[in-house]
Amino acid sequence: MKNISILGSTGSIGTQALDVIRANPSLYTVVALTAHANTELLISQSLEFKPLLVVIGDERHYAAVKNGLSGTGITVLAGEDALCEAAALPEADFVLTALVGSVGLRPTIAAIKSRKTIGLANKETLVVAGELVTKLAAEYGVQIVPVDSEHSAIYQCLVGEDYGAIEKIYITASGGPFRGRDREFLATVTKEQALKHPNWVMGAKITIDSASLMNKGLEVIEAKWLFNLDISQIDVIVHPQSIIHSIVQFNDGSMKAQMGVPDMKLPIHYAMAYPARVNSKFPRFNFMDYPELTFAKPDLLTFRNLDFAYTALKRGGNMPCIINAANEVVVEAFLNKEIGFLEMSDVIEQCMSDVTFMEEPALNNYLETDLHTRIFAKELVTKKYLSI
Repeated sequence: MKNISILGSTGSIGTQALDVIRANPSLYTVVALTAHANTELLISQSLEFKPLLVVIGDERHYAAVKNGLSGTGITVLAGEDALCEAAALPEADFVLTALVGSVGLRPTIAAIKSRKTIGLANKETLVVAGELVTKLAAEYGVQIVPVDSEHSAIYQCLVGEDYGAIEKIYITASGGPFRGRDREFLATVTKEQALKHPNWVMGAKITIDSASLMNKGLEVIEAKWLFNLDISQIDVIVHPQSIIHSIVQFNDGSMKAQMGVPDMKLPIHYAMAYPARVNSKFPRFNFMDYPELTFAKPDLLTFRNLDFAYTALKRGGNMPCIINAANEVVVEAFLNKEIGFLEMSDVIEQCMSDVTFMEEPALNNYLETDLHTRIFAKELVTKKYLSI
């Protein structure tokens, strides 16, 4: 029996993790749940799973959650510091960090310092401060098991292997809903079109990131830190069927690929059960349903965000933090219909050019960079919105 804390329980990853726990009540118990603002669902989940601690990130909703769980004996807290308490809860064996965005950084560090095994579904943590986080994990002897389907695939391919024998990894991308489209088409796409992913069911933010290929760029940066790779060892290939989740090529020329249907419950369950493999009733892959598996190069001229990510990784320092913060701002603006699809990349590029670069940032520098980039990106968004 593993005691699980889920940071971000009302999001796509969090709700699917709870589905896995429902299906395996003899293996997992929930000790902490957190959400940002989805009060109703958080209360419902808490009444069902009866955790020790519940945290609502947005303090304005504290009273509603407190009242909704009155008489249950569940401790209710609010705010970012409380997220760190949930991550460090003594009773937890495994912390699933399924928060969206850079808000996941501090709680992940808190979990590391409390020596929790971490299921990392919050890629932004390693994008923003990968060097810092991986050094801390090594210092405290903490295992980080990736939950992103692509990184879970690489992780599975490397079980029993020498990381030093990696020649290259190939991170696969579906290409999103706009694969093969040109800039003229993208200039007029709508929020509703961008949210229609062909293969995966995900939250709004990651779905937009997938449509712009920023999600793949963030995954490139995350992979560098998870697997201690050089940028030259990380490649992205478009694989529209989303059956091969990633590939590892070794120095003898051999390659391993992890395959399966596009279902996030598979990597979630793998991370929570690791190092065991546990029987599941998830759908099985059938080769006859996919008689063709195809591959292509990504279009970096049309989908510039992926190229930005490679540039940020080469530059190092706080540059990945800058593109992540800018991206979070522009995705929210696009979802609010304040800027166009292509304008998201324009704002990110301007932030990369104008926000102060730091070659060797500490934690407080990352936090300052994140804040300053958001302020600058919002100013740029406002100018573009007013010019419409």
